[in-house]
Amino acid sequence: MTFHILVVEDEAKLAQFIELELKYEGYNVSVARDGMEGLSTARESHPDLIILDWMLPGISGPEICRRLRATGDKVPVILLTAKDEVSDRVAGLDAGADDYVVKPFSVEELLARIRAHLRRNQEEDPDTLQFADLTLNSTTREVYRGERLIELTAKEFDLLEYLLSHPRQVLTRDQILERVWGYDFMGDSNIIEVYVRYLRLKLEANNEKRLVQTVRGVGYVLRD
Repeated sequence: MTFHILVVEDEAKLAQFIELELKYEGYNVSVARDGMEGLSTARESHPDLIILDWMLPGISGPEICRRLRATGDKVPVILLTAKDEVSDRVAGLDAGADDYVVKPFSVEELLARIRAHLRRNQEEDPDTLQFADLTLNSTTREVYRGERLIELTAKEFDLLEYLLSHPRQVLTRDQILERVWGYDFMGDSNIIEVYVRYLRLKLEANNEKRLVQTVRGVGYVLRD
């Protein structure tokens, strides 16, 4: 799954610079140039993170934060501000921003803060499992490889969910049979090999890197 970031910045050159840097890092990016456009885009597109300038035409960055939080929107917000006084930073955080970056800023610092907030947001979602570019949601039962939605059967999904729940841990065939097929499974143990093959065909349909690895004589492991 590719993260969607909304940039709300009225300074055209800075907005373009941030947009290009984020796209280079692999993010999907939307840009709004004033407060009203930023607020409506945030409400309509539900981005994974918002980079929000403090001083904007129409509605200020902190006011956008307040309005989003008032409706229960918990999207991570990073404020860009030229204001470096403690009272200003406190005002931004009180408005609902999660973080702030003071202009002029290092793009490396901004990218690091973005990664930290996106990672924290994922960790707070118990329904989402992720490894490399593979993402699984146990509630919606959706699986993505990057931006590609992968259709899995119920048993393929259960097998992948078990592997994703134990990344880099070698799982024996007996463990997989017990967890995915049940203790009372009386069928052929080769069923695991069959379903691993099915999974690989779907996960690697676009020649992606193999993630489900065979450990000969033992079982399987999810790792790069």
